[in-house]
Amino acid sequence: MMLVALVIDSIFGWPRGLHARIGHPVSWIGQLISRIDRLLNRNSSSGNFRRTTGCLCLLFILSIVLVPAVLIQDSIPETTSGLLIGAVLAWPMIAARSLHQHVGAVLESLSLDNLQHARESVSQIVGRDTSVLDESGISRATLESLAESTSDGIIAPIFWGAIFGLPGLFAYKAVNTLDSMIGHRNQKYAAFGWASAVLDDAMNYFPARLTGLLMAVVSPEPRAALRCMMNDARCHRSPNAGWPESSMAGALGIRLSGPRMYGDLVDKQPWLNKSAPDPDARTIQSGLDLYNKVLIGVGCLLAVPGLLALVMSQQHA
Repeated sequence: MMLVALVIDSIFGWPRGLHARIGHPVSWIGQLISRIDRLLNRNSSSGNFRRTTGCLCLLFILSIVLVPAVLIQDSIPETTSGLLIGAVLAWPMIAARSLHQHVGAVLESLSLDNLQHARESVSQIVGRDTSVLDESGISRATLESLAESTSDGIIAPIFWGAIFGLPGLFAYKAVNTLDSMIGHRNQKYAAFGWASAVLDDAMNYFPARLTGLLMAVVSPEPRAALRCMMNDARCHRSPNAGWPESSMAGALGIRLSGPRMYGDLVDKQPWLNKSAPDPDARTIQSGLDLYNKVLIGVGCLLAVPGLLALVMSQQHA
């Protein structure tokens, strides 16, 4: 099911016409989270109250997505038509083509020496201040987003969907959306988004490491990628993002992370692969090539169990 969903998304993405008519399932979840946030997360409330209501928000969102997902999963027949139905329902939860398009837009702008447009394009996939970034800064931010989003936008949903079907897939996307909206470490969300951030870290633990390993295996420099990942991944402020980012840094022979601007504040992050040179537009293309190889590798991993099941069924027959 997840293999077919990945293939569908890689070919079609989420069509603009469909998005214009019905939006996107993740945006539906996001709208509900925003309403709960406005209702329950008030500055006048105590930290304990906001942490409690944040936990209730997490449980409510999970129930909203899990109940129909379980019912649908149980009703899908174990046939080819059932497989296709499940794949179509899983399709919107994978963002393989969308990620490639967003990164490709940055690459195209840099190739045309249009720094301003490149800054605007990269601002759609990163949270830092992009207004003063030069080519290396734009390239670095783009590749960091590509590495991290490969993990939490593609590998993680496929991971949980492959193990638990639609309930696992929908639950992960709900938690990941919660974390992206309320899981921030600031005054407004430190308490309210605490539970969502913790659960998101837990659900991304294995997928992030698997992504880093896959990147290393399919890269032209697997030893360098593995070495960088094992040495630098734990230096990252995130318990998970450092694994795919450091693997990509080693695979491409560049340095990533480092200091970045969030508004008027400088976030002094340590470098990943510190002694390597900064990336440029050509490195983004190399990053996309690596990303495509990771998708092919994931497809192969998903195909193996199906082929084994087919062989065993033929032997029993």
